[in-house]
Amino acid sequence: MPLHEVGYRPWKGRLRGSLSAIAVIASTGIRLAWASRWLRRAVFFAWSPALVFAGSFFAFEQAVDEGRLGSMRDRASVGRNVDGVGILGKIIADSLGSIDPSASKHDDPEVEIVRTRRAVWSRLLLAFMRSPQAILLAIVVGLVAPALVSRDLRAKAWLIYFTRPVGKFEYVTGKLLILALLVATITMLPALALWLMGVAVSPSVWVAVTTWDLPLRIVAASVALALPTVLMALAFSSLTAESRIASFAWFATWTACWVAHASLTTADMMRAASDEAAVQAGSGMGVGEGTRSAQRPRGPRRGPRNGLTDILEPIARADAPPFDIRRIGWLSRATGLDASIDRWAWLSPYHALGVVQAWIFGIERRPAAILPPVISLTCVTLLSALVLWWRVDAPARA
Repeated sequence: MPLHEVGYRPWKGRLRGSLSAIAVIASTGIRLAWASRWLRRAVFFAWSPALVFAGSFFAFEQAVDEGRLGSMRDRASVGRNVDGVGILGKIIADSLGSIDPSASKHDDPEVEIVRTRRAVWSRLLLAFMRSPQAILLAIVVGLVAPALVSRDLRAKAWLIYFTRPVGKFEYVTGKLLILALLVATITMLPALALWLMGVAVSPSVWVAVTTWDLPLRIVAASVALALPTVLMALAFSSLTAESRIASFAWFATWTACWVAHASLTTADMMRAASDEAAVQAGSGMGVGEGTRSAQRPRGPRRGPRNGLTDILEPIARADAPPFDIRRIGWLSRATGLDASIDRWAWLSPYHALGVVQAWIFGIERRPAAILPPVISLTCVTLLSALVLWWRVDAPARA
């Protein structure tokens, strides 16, 4: 009887390389994640704030087109709002009020308009990427990332992955690409759409040339937001075979860090208030006290604040301007209008990322405010990458 070759047959096809493996892993992960109705709703909801911010771009450019920039600056100097855009009008008004008029009084009107447009657009884009989008991103990543690696560990999919020509680099890169595309869909693409909308409603298309660096800053801010969050989420997912545990660890970390930041910031605020009260009580009611009372600013205190105190604090006072956006601490910090240095920002990923994004947009330039968050996020990124790289093939080594 004839004998047949029953051994391994040589592969006669053409290998596509590691890029094909990365694309397959990423496309499969995106398709499985997109099957969730909650994810589709979250991504759709992530684009809805762009419509609100688009109204602010339109209102500002309409005022520039009608030559009302000077009147807007005068209204901002007395604490008035920019009509028609609600609370976002306060961002525009305070952005105009923060521009030093002596720096541009000798400039050409067109140069002044360009400078003002860049300041307003940068703050609006920063507020958009930091307030609604960063929070939505944390929610979406918490829904998708925990199952990316833990599901493979539970199903022992690594037996299939690593017996084929797929290495750790291709596997990790494919998983990172899944979350990177979600980050781009939630943060980068809506922000770029806002910039395009601002160019579309501007008096001239030449505005795209004068603001050419803002799209690059948007991409850089999105990358700065994606790297630590994505790597940390995948690191949590690689530490357990239960996606529920990884999801709990993700949300617990963000919540605990936020609460710790708020508690320490509130403690600083209470200590500053008690020190001020002690100074007032020790000085008595002499002549010097009257002079100090007259010189003390009437506006809101610019010290550290937290969200709960901002909500509970009364908005209007008899001796205060009609409204000041700095009374709403979270929005003031989100737009870069709060001049105080948040010395506990490094403790919370959300607040640290906000400082880094403000630095990327050129709003925050003080090293004392920038360096601690940058060091903290760098340590989180490197540690998460090392944990993920070590845990990916841990079952194969066992």
